[in-house]
Amino acid sequence: MEFLLFLLVVAALAAFLVPRLMQRRRAVKAAVGGFTRSNDPDAYGFVPAAELDVRLPGPDHELVEALTETQRTQDYEPVARLLALTADDWELRWQRVQSLAGAAAVELRAARATGAEQPPPEPGPAPAPGGISFTKDAPTEARQQDARWLRNWRTERPQDRSAAQVYAQFLVWQALADPSSADHRIVLEEARNVAREAAAMADEDPTPHLTELFVARRLGYRRADFEALWNEVVRRAPHHMGAHLAALPYWSEKWHGSREDAYAFARNAAARAPEGSLLPALPLFAVWDHLPEANMVRGMYQSKVVEDAIEAAEFAVNEAADDHPVRAHVLHLLLCLLVRSERFEEAMEALRAVDGYVGALPWIEAPDPARAYAAYRALAVAGYESHGGSTASAPPPPLH
Repeated sequence: MEFLLFLLVVAALAAFLVPRLMQRRRAVKAAVGGFTRSNDPDAYGFVPAAELDVRLPGPDHELVEALTETQRTQDYEPVARLLALTADDWELRWQRVQSLAGAAAVELRAARATGAEQPPPEPGPAPAPGGISFTKDAPTEARQQDARWLRNWRTERPQDRSAAQVYAQFLVWQALADPSSADHRIVLEEARNVAREAAAMADEDPTPHLTELFVARRLGYRRADFEALWNEVVRRAPHHMGAHLAALPYWSEKWHGSREDAYAFARNAAARAPEGSLLPALPLFAVWDHLPEANMVRGMYQSKVVEDAIEAAEFAVNEAADDHPVRAHVLHLLLCLLVRSERFEEAMEALRAVDGYVGALPWIEAPDPARAYAAYRALAVAGYESHGGSTASAPPPPLH
């Protein structure tokens, strides 16, 4: 009798587990196939994982060209000219300041890791022929890539608002790279001082105030002080999507507010959004800030709160101009949540728009942003194909 009961238990477990093991095996096989096809330029036209650009959320060919030349020569003139030409396009200016500051921080970190960082040149006679020179007219191949272009820019042009803006944001990125450092607070306070110097150079420009929003969150400004700073931003650029993205985390329960505070901030901004604005997508970021960590339960991503945020974000990206500097940020987060919601056809549409670039949430929160993005791209392709999609029926590949 006991043996018969044992057989019944085994049969019940087998009936329960075997289909699930087979289902998991099929899912793994589909994901592997999805990675192979998503990584093959001849399949869907996507950029191979090894070639994904981690510096930017989306294409900005002028910025890439200027930054490449500056990093190659360590001469700040190309990026200085670019920001001068960017002028009062505040969304684009903020995106470019962030990207240039981030590129300098990464460059300096890589130089320190390899021991390649060099001290600034001492005044005195030129080096002997054949020696290494760190002046601007030194041979290109002799220059170290250690972000000296930013130090030189800030030193040689102390009244250049662009140099001050990039340097202030660079200090923020430096501080955030090592939040446990004993110098963390000192670096953030220096960033605030430089940002305020930059603000005094051009009163109409909201960019330095956006940098201080990062500082305010990390240094724990009182609500009254944060709201005063936010009023300075709104006075200059009331519908600035980048500013709202920078301010939103302060109100989240991870920092100095609550879920209700963050949702209210996002909803109020969305309600006041003018036509063509990306602000209706802000609730998507509030939802993201309050999702449980490491939770991939399907039902959560098909809840009304998440579905409403996705719908609003899709509406925003469809209404906004294709070249809006922050549109790619929204599309990257949409891609992630669409995959988690198993809305694979829509995820493929988002991929078509942003593929090739991974410098945005949620990928930048991962230790390896390119790998994280490539994994979701593979899941999108696998899910799309499992629902009858194919390379023949896929949207056209993105333009790079």
